[in-house]
Amino acid sequence: MRGYDLDRFTEEPKLGFEIQAASEADLASILALYAEVEDDARVISIEEARLLFARMRSYPDYRVYVAKSGKSIVATFALLIMDNLAHMGAPSGVVEDVVVHRDWRSKGVGNKMMRFAMDRCRERGCYKLALSSNLKREAAHRFYDSLGFQRHGYSFIVELNQS
Repeated sequence: MRGYDLDRFTEEPKLGFEIQAASEADLASILALYAEVEDDARVISIEEARLLFARMRSYPDYRVYVAKSGKSIVATFALLIMDNLAHMGAPSGVVEDVVVHRDWRSKGVGNKMMRFAMDRCRERGCYKLALSSNLKREAAHRFYDSLGFQRHGYSFIVELNQS
């Protein structure tokens, strides 16, 4: 079966993956994916992840999603849909923490995840979906360009906690 519901997308059988809202049981696999892309491979402990995951679930429209092939998690991303006082009250979406397992890259998983996020934002009436990407991740930039994301303005950060 192919189609969308509020928190799930099922891909055609040939690709063999499904996008769904993550559960607490998925956290160890999600942390392993994050370790793949972190420069020092460090991630938070599973205990810290459980606490943060519960807190995130308490937000009205903040979800971590996973792409699963069978029982294996092959990719993840987080989507926050936030209310705004500006833009005539239209909400906006923010995608964070996008990771596709190296063996699943260039197989359509990232494309389907981002289209899933765009569809969720459209359903909610968002005026935009934004993300930021590290300057050194040029392949990711080409991927986002191919999906119709436009490079807009600058992304600024300030490191607040150096531990």
